[in-house]
Amino acid sequence: MFSRPLFILSLCLVSHLSFANETTATTPQSIATIVASAVAHNPEIAFYEAQLAIAKGQRIDAGKQSNPTLTTELSRWSVKDTGDGPAWQAAISQTFEWAGRLGLRKAIADRQIEIAELGLASFKNSLATKVRALAVKALITQEKVAASDEASTRIQDVLAVLVQRDPSGPAPLVETRILEATVLSLTRQTSLMKQELNNTRLELNLLRGVRPETALTIAKTDLTLPEAPDLTALLKAAMKNNFDLRTREAELRQQGFAVSLAYNEGKPAITVQPFVSSQRAGSDKETTAGISVSIPLPLWNRNKGNVAAAEARQQQAQASFAVATREVEKQVVAKASTYATQLEEMSQWRSDSLQRFSEAAQLGNQHYKLGAIPVTTYIELQKSYLDALDALLSTRSEAIANLQDLELLTGLKFLSSTAPVAKN
Repeated sequence: MFSRPLFILSLCLVSHLSFANETTATTPQSIATIVASAVAHNPEIAFYEAQLAIAKGQRIDAGKQSNPTLTTELSRWSVKDTGDGPAWQAAISQTFEWAGRLGLRKAIADRQIEIAELGLASFKNSLATKVRALAVKALITQEKVAASDEASTRIQDVLAVLVQRDPSGPAPLVETRILEATVLSLTRQTSLMKQELNNTRLELNLLRGVRPETALTIAKTDLTLPEAPDLTALLKAAMKNNFDLRTREAELRQQGFAVSLAYNEGKPAITVQPFVSSQRAGSDKETTAGISVSIPLPLWNRNKGNVAAAEARQQQAQASFAVATREVEKQVVAKASTYATQLEEMSQWRSDSLQRFSEAAQLGNQHYKLGAIPVTTYIELQKSYLDALDALLSTRSEAIANLQDLELLTGLKFLSSTAPVAKN
C-alpha cells in the first residue's frame, strides 16, 4: 500500500539533509520569486508526481491482452505385447476477452491518469496560493513592525528631550512615566508582531524547501485591487475550471466505464488451446494434434452482484459531484460578496490616508517638544497612527485573501503573480 504520510515524512527528511546552503543575506525577494521557488522545490510535490507515475504504469498493464500459457507433460506409455516408450504433450492456451473489455479497462485507467494529473495541478495551484497569501501576510507584518518601531523611536526621542527640561513639579515626572509606559506597550506589541513574522517566514521556508532559519525579506511592492468581478462569470468559470469539480467529474466518468465493464464481464471469456502429443511403444508411434476451446458455464453469467456494486458507486459519484458543486457555488458567492464589501469599505478611504496619519504623528512629535500640545494628545496621535495603519493594512490583506480564494475556486487570475501587495 502506498502510504502518503510515510512518503512525505521521508521526503521531508531527505529535503532537510539536502537543504540549500543559503547565506543569511536579507536581499528582499519578490512575491513571484518566492511562489516560483515553492512550486519548484516543495518536497510534497514528489508525492503527487509519484501518484501520476503509478497511474501511468497501471495504464500500461490495463491495455495488454493476457499472456499465453505453455503447458508441457512428459510420461511413459506402455502397450501389452508391444513394449513401452516415452510419451509427451505440449499445449499453448490463450484467453480472449469479450469484445470491448480491454477498451473499457483502458478507459478506466486513462481516467485514473487524468485524476492524478488534476491532483498534481491542484496541489501546485493551492501551494502557490498559500505561499502568496503567506508572503502578503509577511509583507504587511513587516510594514506594521516598521511603523511600530518608528513610533517607539519618536517617543524615545521625546523622552530624551524631557530629561533636559526643568524637573520641578509633578507634571514632567507624570509625563515621563506616561511616555515610558507607552514605549513598553509598543515594545511588547512589536515583539509579538516580530514573532508572528518569524513564524510566517518559517512556514514559507519550509514550503520553499530551504532551511527553516534562512533569512527572508519580502520586497515592498504596490498592488491595485480590481473591481468586484461579475458573480455570474465567476460561477461559470468555477463550473469549468475548479479542480475539485473537475476531479469529481473525472471520477464520475470513470464510474460510468466501471458500470459498463461490470456488464461486459458478465459475458464469457473464451480460451483457445492448440496442442500436440506423441507416444511411442516399441515400434509403434502415435502423434495427435488438435485444438480445444474452453467456455465457462453458464454461458451468460449476468454478474449481477458486481453490476449492482458498480451502479451504486456511480450513484455515489453523482451525489458527491452534486454536493461539491453546491459547496463551490456557496464559497464563490460568499467570497465575492465579502470582497465587494471590503472594496466598498476601502472606497471610503483617502488615497493618502496613511501618509496623512504619519505626517500627523511626526507633527505631534515636533509640537510636543515645543510644549504646544499636552502629553495625552501626543500619545493619542501616535496610537491613532498605528491603529489606522493596522486597520487599513488588515482590511486590504483580507481583501487580497478573498480575491486569491476566488482565483483558487474559479481558475481565473485577478492578481498578477509579479504584483506586490497593497500600499495605500
